[in-house]
Amino acid sequence: MSRFSALEKLHPPDWEALVADLRREGTPKRVHHMELFHDDEIASAIIERYDLLSGAEANDPDLVRKKQLALRRFLGFDYVSASMPDREMPLNYLRADDTAPLRRTRGRDFMDEHRGPITSWEEFEKYPWPDPDAPRATREIEWFQENAPDDMCIACHTGHFAEYLTWLMGYETLCYALYDRRDLVRALADRILEFHTAELRRILEFDRVRIVWGSDDMGFKTGLLISPDDMREFVLPGHKRLARMVHEAGRLYLLHSCGNLRDIIDELIDDVKIDGKHSFEDTIEDVRDAKRTYGRRTALIGGIDVDFLCRSSEPAIRRRVRETLDICMPHGGYCLGTGNSVANYIPLDHYLAMVDEGWRYGT
Repeated sequence: MSRFSALEKLHPPDWEALVADLRREGTPKRVHHMELFHDDEIASAIIERYDLLSGAEANDPDLVRKKQLALRRFLGFDYVSASMPDREMPLNYLRADDTAPLRRTRGRDFMDEHRGPITSWEEFEKYPWPDPDAPRATREIEWFQENAPDDMCIACHTGHFAEYLTWLMGYETLCYALYDRRDLVRALADRILEFHTAELRRILEFDRVRIVWGSDDMGFKTGLLISPDDMREFVLPGHKRLARMVHEAGRLYLLHSCGNLRDIIDELIDDVKIDGKHSFEDTIEDVRDAKRTYGRRTALIGGIDVDFLCRSSEPAIRRRVRETLDICMPHGGYCLGTGNSVANYIPLDHYLAMVDEGWRYGT
């Protein structure tokens, strides 16, 4: 029996304990793990190494979902992630042909930072917006609702307000529009909010969805992508609306956002009322420092820096994990994970060392 198999039996998933940890209801009995996502190369390598899907049929229509469930359960996660189909997103057409502003290189997507598909009122009116009131395809959520073990819950991703503004207009165009076409920016923000509220209403119909994860990159290394005042006008109200809907349904609203959010972190906690913050990069903010400041007011997720994971030795990784848990676990409000996501360029054994050290902690 591998160490991972033994620890799964010793510490089975417990979504209620995860939720209590995120609510900062006291020091948890064990470490809880969370990730925004695993790149497919990493997920496939783990599944193949430990033979997690023995006998699975390659043409099984639910293979991707079974793959995620097997991976998350094997790693000791208390939840699975689900989302709506890409074709129903406001960016549903961007991979349609070679002229689309979304490019895929080496397994990763890149946007045209200069010009997006909407730079004028004419383009806004012609854009193929999805109907927010149309019946939504929820096959993935439905499958996990029916098939995930009772000790796991579902986390759903939504809330791309800043991202859709920068992607639909192009970042450079958005910056100019904030000066001379604010009415167009307002119309875009309103349309994006309309879409996300309709999406969230459907998501919240599923009682096993206990966590909603707003995923919205707002900044870069030294600051926000747009001014704090513009964030407060065009972006934060959308997250506040979603957070209120989630809280009224008795669920948790987390925020993933890359970049330096120091100028709006108080609003995110006190006004938007996020229940947890994800994405930490050492060159911006060490999660251990965040625990000593606003980490007493909202949960912190991840923080084992991706660059550090790539470049460091296994002993150094294990030492960093223990130090982080020593500081961040007391009183609750911390889940172990990478600083951003399990990217395909992280050495597999480095990632597994982080996970294993989390399981060893306090055992």
